[in-house]
Amino acid sequence: MEVMICNHFLYSPLSLLSSSSSSFSTPFSTSSLSLKFSASSVSCSLMEDTHNNHGRTKFLEFPFVSGAHKNLMVDLVSTLENRFNSQLLPCSLPPHIQHYQSQSGSAQASLHIRAGHTNSPIDFVLGSWVHSDLPTGGSLDITSLSGYLNTSTDSPNFVFEMIRSSPTMLVLILDLPPRKDLVLWPDDLKTFYEETQLDTHRQALERVPEIQPYFSSSLYIRTVASPTAIMVRIQTENGGGERMEEIIRNHLNHISKQVLGIWLDHCACAKREVGEAERAYLKKRDGLIRNKTIEIDLGSSFPRLFGPEVANKVLEAIKEYFTV
Repeated sequence: MEVMICNHFLYSPLSLLSSSSSSFSTPFSTSSLSLKFSASSVSCSLMEDTHNNHGRTKFLEFPFVSGAHKNLMVDLVSTLENRFNSQLLPCSLPPHIQHYQSQSGSAQASLHIRAGHTNSPIDFVLGSWVHSDLPTGGSLDITSLSGYLNTSTDSPNFVFEMIRSSPTMLVLILDLPPRKDLVLWPDDLKTFYEETQLDTHRQALERVPEIQPYFSSSLYIRTVASPTAIMVRIQTENGGGERMEEIIRNHLNHISKQVLGIWLDHCACAKREVGEAERAYLKKRDGLIRNKTIEIDLGSSFPRLFGPEVANKVLEAIKEYFTV
């Protein structure tokens, strides 16, 4: 199952968002109506908070992966959210979208999306996990975290995904996919990829004997990746699951946090001057990539995993955020 570096929401890397709000006013007011409306608002707010907290707790459980795998995911999510906490809105997805499963129960997933405030460079942050039983008796587990920026900046997005098909087989996708053509904007290549020495992290991973380059069968996915993208396959025949845990703790943990730190410091928090023409370019390119992600990745894999009814509901919710 191919997964976009935005993840299985990878390379929309799913701007996997935009949302709209509406308000209304009444032509009259009475004290009793005001009290009733106020109580209703408080009740509704408490219900939303309860649902959001439950959804976040369920997401952070990462219940089907190993201890080292879970610890890495929780650390990455916490680091990103803590850095932008005041700039992120609470997750507003309904409970049946925050956690969903197939009719048979053979596949289940958690989805957590937080949109950015209007004055934030963050469009939205998306985290998810997917678990599916395989016909062979094993299981497929995908955990992902993506950060999407809006058109107030031209900095790259952030994509992290771990795809595990057995205790001894794992694929890691870790990238800062560019949002502009690096041939036409060579300064971006220098600023985001050369001066940050991103490629040294890929080189370090490939020195581990069990780690080999991973090549997606999708040429499109390879096209939207950066020149320093980390796409590796890890297979631990000797030592099995224990060796995989060791690699996650001693190698993936450090490098993943380093790359996230680079994105936070040099991309998401960098002050960038973006003109109107560049904003229009970013809006068009971001939109094309996000639409393509749904079309070639999620649109085909989700119905197979969760059935058409559940898949359609989840995809419709995701599309709201992917709209540029």
